[in-house]
Amino acid sequence: MFSVALRCHGKRCRPFAYSTLSKAISRPTLITPSPLAKIQKRNAAQAGTSNGTWRPVSVLDEWVAKEARPISLRQLMVFGRSLTESRLISSANYVRTELPVRIAHRIRDMQKLPYVVVTNPHIEEVYQLYYKAFDTFRKFKEIKTLEDNEKFCEVISQNLKGHLTVIPKLAMGILECGRLMDPKELDHFMNVILRSRISRRVIAEQHLSLTETFNSPYFSPGATLSESDFIGEVFIKCFAKDVISRCAKAVTHLARSTNGPQVQVPEVKIDGHLNASFPYILSHLEYIVGELLRNSVQAVIDRHQQHPDHASSPPPPIEVTICEAQEHVIIRISDRGGGIPREELPYLWSFSKGPQSQKRLENLGQVPRMAATMQELHVTDELGRADLKAPTYLGSLSTLTSRPPNLRLGMGLPLSRVYAEYWAGSLNLHSLEGYGVDAFLQISRLGNKNEQLTTRASMDAV
Repeated sequence: MFSVALRCHGKRCRPFAYSTLSKAISRPTLITPSPLAKIQKRNAAQAGTSNGTWRPVSVLDEWVAKEARPISLRQLMVFGRSLTESRLISSANYVRTELPVRIAHRIRDMQKLPYVVVTNPHIEEVYQLYYKAFDTFRKFKEIKTLEDNEKFCEVISQNLKGHLTVIPKLAMGILECGRLMDPKELDHFMNVILRSRISRRVIAEQHLSLTETFNSPYFSPGATLSESDFIGEVFIKCFAKDVISRCAKAVTHLARSTNGPQVQVPEVKIDGHLNASFPYILSHLEYIVGELLRNSVQAVIDRHQQHPDHASSPPPPIEVTICEAQEHVIIRISDRGGGIPREELPYLWSFSKGPQSQKRLENLGQVPRMAATMQELHVTDELGRADLKAPTYLGSLSTLTSRPPNLRLGMGLPLSRVYAEYWAGSLNLHSLEGYGVDAFLQISRLGNKNEQLTTRASMDAV
């Protein structure tokens, strides 16, 4: 179905996979030509100009030799608890040295992919974005003054904005290459890349937010921030009930805009430990809860509309239960939307395969940017959070994209699991076919768990 790139030596040609950094060379695979053959033609035409960044270079080796340093939510807040100029500059230098390390390992992971996958136009675009960012941050000089920090923050903001294309580009590339690699390997690659992307945005946005706080006319350097406020991007006391209520309001608005104002939207009922709180990055939690509620609400609406005899009665409610234990909080979201079709269950957490792959690919083509936040539900201003922090820079907490509300991308669940597992949590679903779904989101409530990220390139891991 896809052509394998050929490299000729005299009169002999052999399939080639970019793996000079690895001892293992991909085995030749005989694949019949397809429309993607134009990718090889395009790459051959550009070989003379773009091959430089594809080859491993010593400067990349130097950074790959270093290991990423995972941090916890508590450590993320250290610089901000009593923010001073010296602490802000220390934060800047941590980000300055950590970003190129984390990017370098992901560049090396991409270099390990078979050549025909790496040269997919979507994945190649992500590669070029990563290499440019790596080159920019590794060359940035040590930050010694507040003026240096302002320049550094400008560079960070530009990169955050430029990399909003990464998720849809990666997703399209993975779907197009679904038959060129083992789907499990593609999903593993996607999970590693996305988790690393989250980690970089977390430390970058945290520093931008601390800088914004430090420059605020209302801030006194050295003052201890209130326990009820944000420290950077971290919401110290994130009340589960408040987040669920806010997401439910947004999802209800979305359901009406998608299905029409006359549709009966199921009520979202919340019970359990209603005062449960924990430190968390609000945009992460909102995205997970928003996606789960959206799936449940739409499933109930669809099932209710399939039974005309139920039209006179309201649809069954979505029941959300909050359970607080000593070390974690569990949020269960239960619906009676008929469950997940059996043919979709094996691909529930996959980025690369599934019965709707082609439709997902077409939909992703209509999404130029994606920050993966609840704000992508395109809620109106009336749902804005006036009482919560809204940074002025273009970050994943405040960015809106052009995603239409009824455009299903098929990656909400796997991406939600990546977010959940990032801070050592978990996300699991239990489907009762013909009845409904129970989703279980577990969150560490102490904030002392490190980021769950791949600290080295997979090819270098022992």
